Amino acid sequence: MKPFIADKDTVALSCDIADYPEGIVIPVDKPYRWTSADVIRKVKYAAIRHFGKKNLKVGHAGTLDPLATGVLLVCIGNATKMAETFQSHDKEYIAGVTFGATTPSYDLEKEIDRFFPYKHIDEDGIRKALEGFIGEQEQIAPLFSAKSVDGIRAYELARRLFKEAGRDALDNAVGEGTFDEAARELIRSSKINVTELELLSFEPSTGDFQAADKPASLTEGCINHESPMQEPVSKASSRINVTDNSALGLPRAVIRMACSKGTYVRAFARDLGEALGSGAHLDSLQRSRSGDFTAGRAVSVEEAIAMLAI
Repeated sequence: MKPFIADKDTVALSCDIADYPEGIVIPVDKPYRWTSADVIRKVKYAAIRHFGKKNLKVGHAGTLDPLATGVLLVCIGNATKMAETFQSHDKEYIAGVTFGATTPSYDLEKEIDRFFPYKHIDEDGIRKALEGFIGEQEQIAPLFSAKSVDGIRAYELARRLFKEAGRDALDNAVGEGTFDEAARELIRSSKINVTELELLSFEPSTGDFQAADKPASLTEGCINHESPMQEPVSKASSRINVTDNSALGLPRAVIRMACSKGTYVRAFARDLGEALGSGAHLDSLQRSRSGDFTAGRAVSVEEAIAMLAI
């Protein structure tokens, strides 16, 4: 027997968890600027009320970064026993990659730290570079990640590295690229397998500044989550900051990537930038598929909670 799959075709769930002996799997389309834990808290609260069980187990199969969207498998009841199995399945992502600049987090959660030459980057060059990433390879996870290093999360090590050094030392370290060096020294590489890479679109650069010309203020492009001008977001995501680098007019590509579990698409963006003689970071990410579960069949958090309405 398999867990009950509650997707787009499901209107409501029975109030008796015994009706689902193998548990329930809800493929949720994780909202932008929500952590995976935010989703679990929302669904778990609704599930406990719906089934009337305070000790109900609810978890997910495969974390998604806060700035990523797409398929997050929420497992309820006995389905939590299969979380590792679901997590081991291959994944597919749609990644937006901006070239010519890097950030310490390899995405938009941190501000740009360095600029690189980018005028030479074109569609043909990207396609050729992508060919070198197909197959099994070693990958070093971002230092700002949940990767475990001797039982400690990598992002916790990153904070420890600079906690006593002070803000100036932190800024200098970022500017000199020592975050990348620290990642290579602290994090053991992992074997991953990239089975498909497809360049979906490419937007050439429209900016005029050179790699050495750092704009006077990068913080002007930072989205303040308390600003009344932005779209309203849930309290679950209000602490997640996002920078906006679109005004710089850097070249950008959208890439479809099919890969094995444990692949960090942010690290792929870093490595792709280096392969092109530049730098790069993610500006968007969607997990479009996790195993047999696709984003097209996933439900919103609101739809998931509606299934669990008393």
